[in-house]
Amino acid sequence: MPEHQSPLEPEYHPGSHGNFEHGVDVILSETRPGSILQLAAWPGEEKRLIEIVGKVTGLALPDGAGGGVSSGVRAVFGFAPGKFTVADEAEGLAASFAGAITPAIGTLTDLSHGRTAIRIAGPKAEWVMAKFFAIDFALPAFPLGAGRSTNHHDVFAQIQRTGADQFDIYVFRSFARSFWKALCHASEEVGYEVQ
Repeated sequence: MPEHQSPLEPEYHPGSHGNFEHGVDVILSETRPGSILQLAAWPGEEKRLIEIVGKVTGLALPDGAGGGVSSGVRAVFGFAPGKFTVADEAEGLAASFAGAITPAIGTLTDLSHGRTAIRIAGPKAEWVMAKFFAIDFALPAFPLGAGRSTNHHDVFAQIQRTGADQFDIYVFRSFARSFWKALCHASEEVGYEVQ
């Protein structure tokens, strides 16, 4: 099976960059999940879909838009009423959901080929993210596991807090290189490392 190519490859330069003389405050990486799915429930079927997510992934998804959970291997979060993003390190997660999500409950869209997952971590991650998005990234307002969908100019982004100072950002593959370059540029001031 051919190896998946990263859209970031020409601009992905491991090592320390920017103002890192006193250390790095941001770590950037591409996480490369094997599966990225979007699930959507029809009106009134949200709770049934949440139950299915729990059965298939083993993750206890809180009810309501923006709620989420991450195990390090799998992650799920609501980004709009009745709509969820699910990511897994392994490929083939769509097949696990295919029999469980019937047309009466909602829809399943496999976005694995069309999204890129970028991780930003470190003590200045919130500060760098605030340069891009008009969202309160402070931990009480954006709790662990929670997700948001938003835009930076024309780049649609889905963001999940996967650690106290860590966020996973899902962007369209076609915009990934441009967004990556902007993220690197925004991180120069505090010093960043690409892993």
